[in-house]
Amino acid sequence: MSRYFTADLAGLDPYTPGEQPQGEIRMKLNTNENPFPPSPRVAQAITREQIDSLRLYEDPDSALLRQAAAKRYGLAPEQIVAGNGSDEILMLAIRAFCGEGKGLAFPNITYGFYKVWAALFGIDAKEIPLAEDFSIRPADYAHLGRTMVIANPNAPSGLVLTPAQIEEILRANPDDVLILDEAYVDFGSESCLPLLDKYDNLLVVHTFSKSRSLAGGRLGFGFGCPALIEDLNRVRYSMNPYNVNLLTQLAGIASLEDEDYFRACVDQVCDIRDKTAAALRQLGFIVTDSRTNFLFVRTDKMPGARLFDRLRQQGIVVRRWNDPLIADWLRISIGTREQMEQLVEIIRGILEE
Repeated sequence: MSRYFTADLAGLDPYTPGEQPQGEIRMKLNTNENPFPPSPRVAQAITREQIDSLRLYEDPDSALLRQAAAKRYGLAPEQIVAGNGSDEILMLAIRAFCGEGKGLAFPNITYGFYKVWAALFGIDAKEIPLAEDFSIRPADYAHLGRTMVIANPNAPSGLVLTPAQIEEILRANPDDVLILDEAYVDFGSESCLPLLDKYDNLLVVHTFSKSRSLAGGRLGFGFGCPALIEDLNRVRYSMNPYNVNLLTQLAGIASLEDEDYFRACVDQVCDIRDKTAAALRQLGFIVTDSRTNFLFVRTDKMPGARLFDRLRQQGIVVRRWNDPLIADWLRISIGTREQMEQLVEIIRGILEE
């Protein structure tokens, strides 16, 4: 770092995004991208006329996009804020609802950005240990006196809390906000959006990077009571009012209007996931009950670091962490059916060496 870097951030450990490999890679299965392209309506929405409009600023309130989202999710536009990916919504929420004696709590194994944002903003962070099976225990979040952020399904475990369990946390913390990161909710779990009518301390966050194949478009939403959304907009307008570009707004609207395509892609991913999980279990792997578009796996036949390296030698990139609690586990994004069948055979060959 330079000698000009502010001293209070000198110890900051930044988030490490999944590798975006260059060159010859057979399979990129490390960042939970969707193996299928966006809805064909997305390309139709981005016309020559719209491209010409890029000389102008986009609508900072994303009004048409929020109206489309409100129609899709059965909410009012005032209950929705759009963001540059769900990451921006999460960052805005942590900044809005933490500080001045209000800390942040999150699981000790979860999306790594939560811890980074807490450090960046000087927020006291409390990591809540998971159970031995990687599940979140709602009782551990009772009466914390902190803002909470929980990924549901959690990552990288893929495990889910039910709406009843989320309600248990909300009831135990009526004076604290629960930020519920539902990035993977479309792949087989139940959204807690219906709980917004009962709890004014719930903020639900969605992304279009996973189930709607718009990772490169950077689009996310925050859903909550109008007062919470007003809080987020107050911070957003203080940081980045023009946060969702015109083409992404158009792509988001088009995606929301093509429910049949969305559902067909999600169903395929879930089917491929379940078949791949079954095949890996037959090879002796331990596989969590993932409700996401990835699998979290390990085998007693080979250390995780070794298997990770052997896959990389075969041109296959997956995700692994050095955290001792999960060092032998790999997170494998779901690719096409052909890719996953090939992956299983390659792993079989590695284990037989």
